[in-house]
Order: sequence, then structure tokens, then C-alpha cells
Amino acid sequence: MGQVTVRVGGYTHPVSCEDGQEAHLIALAAEVDRRVSSIRAMGGQFGESRLLLLASLLLADEIHDLRVELSRAKSAQPAPAGAAAADPVLAERLSRLAERIEGIAATLDAP
Repeated sequence: MGQVTVRVGGYTHPVSCEDGQEAHLIALAAEVDRRVSSIRAMGGQFGESRLLLLASLLLADEIHDLRVELSRAKSAQPAPAGAAAADPVLAERLSRLAERIEGIAATLDAP
């Protein structure tokens, strides 16, 4: 099992992952760190747990929107006005991405 240390919001965190997934996990942590940085840029004083909660909510909202798009694409519903046309290749990529995110989230929840 791989082990990496990621830096999010100025704090380091050791995290285990499947062998070969280290670079991917580091990239995911960098995305979370970007969200934390954007929240900090809004101002206010937040502790680490609050920053991570807000970043998680931003990411969860984005995943929700992607799932709605994916559902529309799978059911061949027309996209909302102004949205890009449904793309089956994109829908499949989004589905695989959602599965990978759920798998990683499950490993982070494990004791």
C-alpha cells in the first residue's frame, strides 16, 4: 500500500492509497488545497476543520452538478439552455471520475 504526505491549507496529512495511485492522490489534494485557498481569499477566520468542510461542500456541489449532467446525458434529456450538447464520451468519463472519487473518499473514511 502506498503512502503519501499531502499538504492542504498549510497542514500536512499522511494518507494511504493503492500502489501506483500516489501521484493521483497528490493531484486530488492539490485540488482540495485550491478550494481551501479560494475560501481563505474570501476573508474571515476559519480553522482547519471548517476550511476542509467548506472545501468538501464545494467539491460535493460540483460532483452533484456533474451527476445531474451525466443523468441527463444517459437519459438523452436535452441539456438546459446555454449548456453544451450532451456528449456520450464525456458522460462516460464523468461516470468513471465519479466512481474514482467515491473510491478515494471511501479509503479516506476508513479508520
